[in-house]
Amino acid sequence: MSRLPASLILLAMTGACGSGSGGGPGPSNPGTTPNTPAVEITPAAGDEWYRKAVFYEVFVRSFQDSNGDGKGDLKGLLSRLDYLNDGDPNTTQDLGVDALWLMPIFESPSYHGYDVVDYERIEPDYGTLEDFELLCVEAHKRGMRVILDFVINHSGVGHPWFVESASSPTSAKRGWYVWKDQDPGWKQPWSQFSNTPTWHKRNGAYYYGVFWDGMPDLNMQNAELRAEVKRLASLWLERGADGFRLDAARYLIETGAGAGQADTPETHAFWKEFAAHVRQAKPDAVLVGENWSTTPIVATYYGSTAKVPGGDELPLNFNFGISEQILAGLNGNNAAPIAAKLAEMARVYPAGVSDAPFLTNHDMVRLSTQLSGNAGKLANAAALLLTLPGAPFLYYGEELGMSNGGENNDESKRTPMPWNGTAGGGFTTGTPWYSFSGGYTSGRNVAAQENAAGSLLSRYRALIRARHASEALSRGGLKLLSSTQGTQVMLSFVRTLGEERVLVVHNVTDYNVSAGPFDLPGTTPEILFADSNVSALTKTATGWQASLPPRTTGIWRLKP
Repeated sequence: MSRLPASLILLAMTGACGSGSGGGPGPSNPGTTPNTPAVEITPAAGDEWYRKAVFYEVFVRSFQDSNGDGKGDLKGLLSRLDYLNDGDPNTTQDLGVDALWLMPIFESPSYHGYDVVDYERIEPDYGTLEDFELLCVEAHKRGMRVILDFVINHSGVGHPWFVESASSPTSAKRGWYVWKDQDPGWKQPWSQFSNTPTWHKRNGAYYYGVFWDGMPDLNMQNAELRAEVKRLASLWLERGADGFRLDAARYLIETGAGAGQADTPETHAFWKEFAAHVRQAKPDAVLVGENWSTTPIVATYYGSTAKVPGGDELPLNFNFGISEQILAGLNGNNAAPIAAKLAEMARVYPAGVSDAPFLTNHDMVRLSTQLSGNAGKLANAAALLLTLPGAPFLYYGEELGMSNGGENNDESKRTPMPWNGTAGGGFTTGTPWYSFSGGYTSGRNVAAQENAAGSLLSRYRALIRARHASEALSRGGLKLLSSTQGTQVMLSFVRTLGEERVLVVHNVTDYNVSAGPFDLPGTTPEILFADSNVSALTKTATGWQASLPPRTTGIWRLKP
């Protein structure tokens, strides 16, 4: 890895310069703080495919219906693969993502699928095992991988395992779930103010279910169950899956009330055991942990890097902290919260691990709604996500600016994908299982944006292409140039891998700003991506500078 010039390291320590001009009375001072320590995130230690992949989260029920019943299915998703990646790197009409995360597709009585009743069978609404296997074949032909939501914190209450377990204290599967003769009285662990019980009565005894009584927790301390879960993982890897997203990963094994319900040593030990099994079954398969917590706690789920590059536990973990700070920074017109989160990651993440940044997901109010539909902020968000280190995850429809539906429920976060502005939205010839979100008839659909050069969809396509064109952007480290304090009108950093360096500058305000001066002696800048009216990166008497209009981004490869 090449070293930055001493003068650029000094710039990282003092904060990049920048001032508002034009477009109104912008901030007169970027809020830089002297003697800010240099921040560096090291490049990913491994070279597995997932360390530089762009993932796309799909709720199959809402993506594309193939048979007119109003529910999306695997055949429908198969018909839309070319939208996601057509397999030809020279074309520009596909989104260009590298991998799909399918939300639960195993048999379940609910619309969401997180209460599984058969881990070996595809939900009939979505199709058949043959449909899934064909989907994997066709995705692989296009250079895409497929990972599955593997929900093993709990099953559905209707799963035959639980039915048998509940039937008698002497049942052969009694120990596959957690039972007590009396109610221990524990409450849900994610809030000290929660009064929601986690023990539920059935047949004269109490079983543990941290989310609700319809999803009893599996007992991963049971050796027979652990063996069965590993068998199921191998089965789906053999069927074509390339890894798993692991739901509620920090709540796997409980040892007591309160803090004993999350992040226990026993939970970490199981994930190490499971990860070792998956590496043996399919060495390049990925595991992605959902550990919705603070950055220091998330960092622990990578495990040890002593023998396994990138960590011996979960090689990717969703970065909920960066999601929160991107939203805060964009709504506050201030890059400092984002810079501060990057600095915290540099301090607490093990060296060489791969992050999994995202903007929103299926459990969160959609990005567009949280940003009030502001086109500039949505443009900022796309550029931030796709220039940060790690493997970014994009929620379906985010590339269109899809908003939340009209209700205050989870279904409104998971509404059907609008392919055009017709009554069925191009999603179905029947009645959609749930109403479309607002604005889909007037621009927030694929047909309206796919050929529009200035659309949000076109922006995502261009940014993903720029990311793929640079190994430093794809899997490199990061050297932060912005201060983490005060009010910062820009987020600027250098992405590095080997001899390649890429300068990234984001203007997160509604004002014109001047970026620099950056001390980059001998540099010949090459544009990888630049929004309209972003000036060339030019050398002045004090260093390299560029001007950026409101809510724009410039990305330059720094050639020697």
